[in-house]
Amino acid sequence: MRESLDARRARARKIIRALKRAYPGAKIALDFTSPLELLVATILAAQCTDERVNMVTPALFAKYRTARDWAGADVATLERLIHSTGFFRAKARALVGMARALCERHGGTVPRTREALTALPGVGLKTANVILGNAFDQPAIAVDTHVFRVSQRLGLARSEDADEIHDQLVDVLPRREWTRTTHLLTTHGRRTCSARKPACPVCPVRALCPWPDKTSIR
Repeated sequence: MRESLDARRARARKIIRALKRAYPGAKIALDFTSPLELLVATILAAQCTDERVNMVTPALFAKYRTARDWAGADVATLERLIHSTGFFRAKARALVGMARALCERHGGTVPRTREALTALPGVGLKTANVILGNAFDQPAIAVDTHVFRVSQRLGLARSEDADEIHDQLVDVLPRREWTRTTHLLTTHGRRTCSARKPACPVCPVRALCPWPDKTSIR
């Protein structure tokens, strides 16, 4: 029998409560002290681990302190500094382009709306929502690889497109919990519901999970 939307919403609330108990300290893993730093870090985090980004950003944030600094950065130097994050040429172009757009359109300040953020070079829906949720305390769901995987295993959403997953989660999750749930699902994906060998026997939401391929104790 297909689960109704109301039933899925009720189950989602139970999942959130269980994940809060399991991961009370769940939060964003990127280090930052300003919206601009978080925007830079999130762009660098594409196809790269947060741990690696956190190793690279202290030197970057000491060298480039304002949007104008980033806009005037020498691309070759920037590529060398971010080389270890992967896709460094595309990321360097995105960072400089993003900063120039900030200077030209927003006086060097990171905007507070999804529309303005996604209009910046290198900024998609996920990146915009990371900024809104963590720099500006606005409810926002950021669909990273963990949220994409875990939300589907839990039967909260179903699609091959991350933006569609986002829109489905918006319909299922309580708005006030959007940012917190992003952190909870990401933490759950890292610690328990991994891509290759999920630890289903010790999963805190096993009883609420309809995924048919659960692992068992060997």
